[in-house]
Amino acid sequence: MAVASTSLASQMSGPHFSGLRKSISKLDNTSVSFSTSQAFFHNVDAHLRLSSAGKGCRSVVTMAGSGKFFVGGNWKCNGTKDSISKLVSDLNSAQLESDVDVVVAPPFLYIDQVKNSLTDRIEVSAQNCWTGKGGAFTGEIRAHYYAMIRYKLSSLLHAVGFTDFVTVTDGIRLLSKNLLAQTDSSVEQVKDLGCKWVILGHSERRHIIGENDEFIGKKAAYALSQGVGVIACIGELLQEREAGKTFDVCFQQLKAFAGSWDNVVVAYEPVWAIGTGKVATPEQAQEVHVAVRDWLTKNVSAEVASKTRIIYGGSVNGSNSSDLAKKEDIDGFLVGGASLKGPEFATIVNSVTSKKVAA
Repeated sequence: MAVASTSLASQMSGPHFSGLRKSISKLDNTSVSFSTSQAFFHNVDAHLRLSSAGKGCRSVVTMAGSGKFFVGGNWKCNGTKDSISKLVSDLNSAQLESDVDVVVAPPFLYIDQVKNSLTDRIEVSAQNCWTGKGGAFTGEIRAHYYAMIRYKLSSLLHAVGFTDFVTVTDGIRLLSKNLLAQTDSSVEQVKDLGCKWVILGHSERRHIIGENDEFIGKKAAYALSQGVGVIACIGELLQEREAGKTFDVCFQQLKAFAGSWDNVVVAYEPVWAIGTGKVATPEQAQEVHVAVRDWLTKNVSAEVASKTRIIYGGSVNGSNSSDLAKKEDIDGFLVGGASLKGPEFATIVNSVTSKKVAA
């Protein structure tokens, strides 16, 4: 992110800033002096959005893209009714910056609970969907429930005298894995619950469940055709980064989302940083984000490259979000574990202020 100078005179000669959006128009070459301060500040006011809420004025730096800052919380398969009620309560009472799109993705079982109790300020996303209409595909179910099924089935087999528990356990584990691979929800169900977004291509779906680019692409195409926005996840494994294949991997994954880009947010999540506590440096993230935007420019259009939000995910928390947000091509975050803590998630949302400097 190119930081706006604290010198108002120097701002006059550069691109103007409107909120967090970059404009291609230029300011007039107006001569500025203290004797013409009234005209000067009139010109500044016309081209800068200045905020004053008891904190002094802040000028806004430009984002490389023209989209609004976006922060998503992926709750994955975490939570109970009680813990989610507490989390929703914390989010409802949080003070969030207005110039940020905020989305949370609860486990499918709790989407209805969240949708009915969460403030309208925050939108709701599904974590997955199916490739077409209907079918026997519901939402992600925690491994806890499969463990319960395994226990009850093993107990039942023991009661009827079946004692080959090694075979039984292996069989039930395989059955559980197959069930997990199929527990998708239809886009129609997602929409019926009021979700406006769905997360697709997450590394846990790619590398644990085995979803490939073609399958992910089918899901994305159908979701978009039904008016549901897609948070499109891409990212490389550690060995791919070490082999210098980061860009190749990300570009190949991007191809799966080819089609309509009007309602797509790209989430770059290096797999080696997800849930590991190892976060990409701001410079590493920025490098990939620049490359992704350049790919969109060359393979789709400059307009799409500008409009598409490219957000970062991978061990984002309240401590590192501010430094990451300062980078020009980081348009927001997809947050995992830290999104389960209301106050910390609010801090990450409000890291948008890192793109603003004191005037």
